[in-house]
Amino acid sequence: MAGSGGTGLTSQATTGAAPGEARSLVIRFDDNRLVPLLYGGYDENLARIEQTLGVTLSSRGNQVTVTGPADAAATAATALRALYRRLERGLPVDRGEVDAAVRLAAEGDAGAPGGTAEDVAIRLPRRLITPRSAGQRRYVRALMDSDLVFALGPAGTGKTYLAVAMAVAMLSTGRIDRIILCRPAVEAGERLGFLPGDLREKIDPYLRPLFDSLYDMLPADQVARRLSTGEIEVAPLAFMRGRTLSNAFIILDEAQNTSRVQMKMILTRMGENARMAVTGDLSQIDLPRDTESGLRHAVRMVGHITGVTMVRFSDADVVRHALVSEIVRAYEAEERAGTPEEP
Repeated sequence: MAGSGGTGLTSQATTGAAPGEARSLVIRFDDNRLVPLLYGGYDENLARIEQTLGVTLSSRGNQVTVTGPADAAATAATALRALYRRLERGLPVDRGEVDAAVRLAAEGDAGAPGGTAEDVAIRLPRRLITPRSAGQRRYVRALMDSDLVFALGPAGTGKTYLAVAMAVAMLSTGRIDRIILCRPAVEAGERLGFLPGDLREKIDPYLRPLFDSLYDMLPADQVARRLSTGEIEVAPLAFMRGRTLSNAFIILDEAQNTSRVQMKMILTRMGENARMAVTGDLSQIDLPRDTESGLRHAVRMVGHITGVTMVRFSDADVVRHALVSEIVRAYEAEERAGTPEEP
């Protein structure tokens, strides 16, 4: 059957093959200039798909034969077509994009119109950031459409990174005038008083992840300039009290470490033309045991309000090292066995 983006897909399997039965699919790509980029150096991209899905990919010129269980072969074919369409758009294909294409294809979310994720991409001045999981697709769409978004889930799912990317994109296009990035200064075992330096030096370690995301989105000189003019502000949550934040994109990171009072305070800072993303992992709360997380409380209190979107990530959305997903699953299994489920 004909495929979009200049690819043709021909099935050589028995019609109606069951998901576990062996199947062979032949995919042909029209643009020979893109084929080496699709395959990768020494066919490393094809080898990555083989390793992940347990299929065999045989390349000959601009043709790839996919052999394996019917469901895995179909997933590999979908991922290859998505990667090819990405190259047609002039976008790069690296190991991370290969993993993302396989993940989206396996989840049946290779995506939206044309089978790609670009319809919910975040466009920055020098790059395009596309979702790498079904959860990330939902999150980016929520950031585009909702004024207040809660993102809950494990580390490595892109909660903070994508929020910063969306904020930078809106600032670059003039949809907002400034970005406010804040975190609660709560320690995971240490105490602020034991850290060297003045107050600014003590809180810098808590804000460093936000700076890292900024430097990945913008050149260092632009970050410095925008920080000096106030277009970008990075501050502890306590500094937000009493302010009204208008024409701004506000990101509250590590929100699981807020108290109920702090969460109410930051949510009520939203002024005219304000957007807010609240990110956190309810499995990593560093508050005293007798203090309820403001994030957990807010999920119950405001999750039903029109205009508020809740996006929940799982270990399937982790886009860091493959071991991170396994680590998250191991901890979640223990927590489910001994603690009540999250709200």
